[in-house]
Amino acid sequence: MKVILQETLEGVGHLGDLINVADGFARNYLLPRRKAVEADSRSIKAFEHAKRVAAEKAKKEKLEIEVHAKKVSAVSLTIEMQAGKDDKLFGSVTTKDIAEGLAAQGVTVDRRKIQLAQPIKELGTVAVPIKMPRDVVATVKVHVVKKQDAQEAEAPATSA
Repeated sequence: MKVILQETLEGVGHLGDLINVADGFARNYLLPRRKAVEADSRSIKAFEHAKRVAAEKAKKEKLEIEVHAKKVSAVSLTIEMQAGKDDKLFGSVTTKDIAEGLAAQGVTVDRRKIQLAQPIKELGTVAVPIKMPRDVVATVKVHVVKKQDAQEAEAPATSA
């Protein structure tokens, strides 16, 4: 008997597969548990239509995500941190700091999606990837700069 699988079954097939199985297996296991439907012309057309609709919806969703990713990638983030000798930071820049900086610029990103291998511990510019749904990756440039102390900021102003 020919059936269309409604879900993936180990050792049988994947969702949407049109397979030929024994009549007893289909009648006693697959059909009563709604793991498959009998493959007649009507069910085949209905399933292919549902597959096309799902593919179009996924395509639209991916386009929307790519547009959002471009918007996120256009953002450049500057984080001021206190640094000591040799441009080593006191502390580090973490995903939480990056997420807060992006939120201050009006871009909401879940901090768990920020792909930072290790916290940033030096001054400079780092390209940080952000994982979006549907395998889309946005990249944000994070500039870590030295925070000016109040005394250092006044000193050049008084000498000028």
